[in-house]
Amino acid sequence: MKIGILQTGQAPDMLREASGDYPDMFARLLAARGLDFKTYLVEAMDFPSGIHDCDGWLITGSRHGAYEDHPFIKPLEDFIRGAYAEKVPMVGICFGHQIIAQALGGKVERFDGGWSVGPTDYDFGGDKVTMNAWHRDQVTELPPDAERVATNEFCENAALVYGDRAFTVQAHPEFTDDFVDGLMKTRGKGLVPDNLMAAAAERLGRPNSSPAVADRIADFFKQNRN
Repeated sequence: MKIGILQTGQAPDMLREASGDYPDMFARLLAARGLDFKTYLVEAMDFPSGIHDCDGWLITGSRHGAYEDHPFIKPLEDFIRGAYAEKVPMVGICFGHQIIAQALGGKVERFDGGWSVGPTDYDFGGDKVTMNAWHRDQVTELPPDAERVATNEFCENAALVYGDRAFTVQAHPEFTDDFVDGLMKTRGKGLVPDNLMAAAAERLGRPNSSPAVADRIADFFKQNRN
C-alpha cells in the first residue's frame, strides 16, 4: 500500500544527521507493516498532483500553527477536504491531527495550559498508551464527524477518528527519546519552561507504546473500505 507523507515541517538541522527528518522517522515507525512511502514537502508547496496519487495520506508534525497564515495551509486544507470526500484514508500526527480537525470544521488554539513535553500517558478507551509529546497547540472544538478515542487531563482531544476516513493523534509515536532529548536541547531552550523540560527528561527511558500505535496506524490504513 502506497502512503504519501505530506511533510509540513522539518527536524532541526543539528538533529537530522542522527535521527533523519520526519518522513524517515515515520518510515522506521511503520517498517515491516506492508506500507511504502513517498514524501511531498508541502511546507515548500510541493503537493501531489491529486488525492488519488497514493492509497492513503500521512500528515506530519510541524513547528507552525494550523491557524497561522502560511502559503501551504489553505491548499493543504483543500487537499484534506478532497481526500475526505473521496474516502482516501488519512492519518495526522500533532500538526497533522490539528490541521485535519481545522479543515473539517473544528478549532485549533494555542492552549492556555502551556506545553506537553516528553513521555506522556493517554487513555485509549481504557488502555494506557505512552507516547512522546511535543506541543502547545490543541484541538479545542471537534469537527462534526470526529469521535474522541484518546484523552488525558492535559489534552482532552488526544486522538480522534472520523469513521474509516481519518485517524489522528496529538502526540508523536515517531519521536524517540533521543530525539525528544535533542529537541529540548535545541528548540526547547527559551521556549518551553525549564521545569517542564527537567521533568520530561526524568521520564525519558520509560516503556513506550510507539509499536502498538504503529500497529493502529497500519491497521487503519489497511482496513477494508469496500
